[in-house]
Amino acid sequence: MKPARPPDETQHRSAPPASTPAVAPWLRQQRTDLLAQRGHAWLLHGPSGLGQYDLALELVRAWLCERPGEQGACGTCASCHAIDVRTHADLCVLLPETSMLALGWPLDEKAQAEVDDKKRKPSREIRVEAMRDAVEFVQRTSARGRGKAVLVYPAERMNHISANALLKTLEEPPGNVRFVLATGAAHLLLPTIRSRCMGHPMAWPAQHEAAAWLATHAGIAQDDIAVLLAAAGGRPDEALRMAQAGRTARSWSALPAAMVRGDVTAVSDWSPADLIDALQKLCHDLVTAGSGAAPRFFAATDLAGTAGIDALLRWGRKLQDSARIAEHPLNGGLMLEALVAQAKSTLNSRP
Repeated sequence: MKPARPPDETQHRSAPPASTPAVAPWLRQQRTDLLAQRGHAWLLHGPSGLGQYDLALELVRAWLCERPGEQGACGTCASCHAIDVRTHADLCVLLPETSMLALGWPLDEKAQAEVDDKKRKPSREIRVEAMRDAVEFVQRTSARGRGKAVLVYPAERMNHISANALLKTLEEPPGNVRFVLATGAAHLLLPTIRSRCMGHPMAWPAQHEAAAWLATHAGIAQDDIAVLLAAAGGRPDEALRMAQAGRTARSWSALPAAMVRGDVTAVSDWSPADLIDALQKLCHDLVTAGSGAAPRFFAATDLAGTAGIDALLRWGRKLQDSARIAEHPLNGGLMLEALVAQAKSTLNSRP
């Protein structure tokens, strides 16, 4: 995409944040360590939900800051303000349009007009047109004189054409441009892209750090934190997303029994992708418990059903197949009903 332009009243998108949120404690040391190293391209990788986007944004803020320190950007200069309001001329962000809108980054004029006129839905991939704009962006002179930066997230959302366009730029980067790619699925990236970046595996936060960070966010009840962190596999960003989607400790704990009953109303506000993710976790925990180990995502007392391990493994393979089309279902409501019916049939089967 082209450098961000100021939003106007005709653009329907999330407003940029009024102020920069505090950096999560487990990201601060990673930020310091990365800023102390040299390199024109970084690949932040690890399971999604560990703060890849936040850390990537912290890096580009520091790279472009007028008064950077060991701990990152100053947060008060004109450059930092320009990033806060999504208008920095020397920063190019490459995100799926759905993520752009959710995070307050403006689409370019053509893309915004197409979405506003309902000619198409916002893309869930990083579009080829945006990548071409980025390639043109890196060839231009820096507007503020501190170089330029390109942020790509989630990098696995580049299609083959977009990835190859980026690869050519990474192979012969202009001297004043730095790149940071962030991903929760590095194995989906071209090996040639991975080899041209310095890799950084994301650090996992301690449970007390993650819980304390979640407690600072409005809209998540204290009683829900431990359960949602477990439901998210210990990934704080994912736990926060679940809370923002309306998940609570009570609704999560009640999910296994609801699936045994075939209760579609319990998940009527879920997306197919979210339900598949939850059912895969339920399947995992039932297999784990059936093997004599402790479940990971649900409390042992919440697990329900009579299915044997063979039936659960077959169900797990079906859920993997469903996950491939979860973001593009022909009918989301019908897919939810089919998933619940499948879960009920499996969970009530006999070993």
